Amino acid sequence: MCNITLLHGSDQIVEKPDFSFKNDNNDYGRGFYCTEVDEMAREWACKNGKDGFVNRYTMDMDGLKTLNLSDGTHTVLNWIAILLKHRTFSLSAPIAIDAREYLIKRFSVDTAEYDLITGYRADDSYFRYAESFVENALPLRCLNKALRLGNLGLQTVLVSKKAFDQIHFADASPVDKSDYYLKFVARDTKARQTYKEEIAKSKTYRDDIFVLDILREEMKNDDPRIQRILLE
Repeated sequence: MCNITLLHGSDQIVEKPDFSFKNDNNDYGRGFYCTEVDEMAREWACKNGKDGFVNRYTMDMDGLKTLNLSDGTHTVLNWIAILLKHRTFSLSAPIAIDAREYLIKRFSVDTAEYDLITGYRADDSYFRYAESFVENALPLRCLNKALRLGNLGLQTVLVSKKAFDQIHFADASPVDKSDYYLKFVARDTKARQTYKEEIAKSKTYRDDIFVLDILREEMKNDDPRIQRILLE
């Protein structure tokens, strides 16, 4: 039997995660959102400027299937496509609307067969980067750098009834907003600053790819032009 520890930052103690009480509009759809990193859980517990709790669980991984979007076999475009399926984007330009449909069709991953999903957490800065890319305002190379350098953390999401049956509450510890809310804000601010610094170093978009290029060339996930940029 293989067990891992998962942490859930919240403004309340959650002894029994409820499979039926889930929000469809989260990053990866309906699920229970956790992390394996204590510091991240503490920051997320106070993200609304209130005191919170870190709920700690033991996760029995026996027989569970995990989709790991950061394992090197998936790309940032797979992440964006899943995000586009579930989160609400303010897209009005025709190119952005077309891009949303195309990315979902060509780059999305069927998550129905999985019990857990691990991938980037779309905090404000990450969400804005994704939105800018879909609007053709941000090239793929810059988007990829932003996500790598942002250090906003990975999350693990329980998405099946089987996964919910195999998570067990251990304990909960209080978190003081006076410390961790400031850390939450500082991490997001640093991600934005780091991104701007990297963009300032870029003198040209030569050989880069915008979402319009993906649409025009009808690129797919295994396109060597996409792989070349993402592997830099």
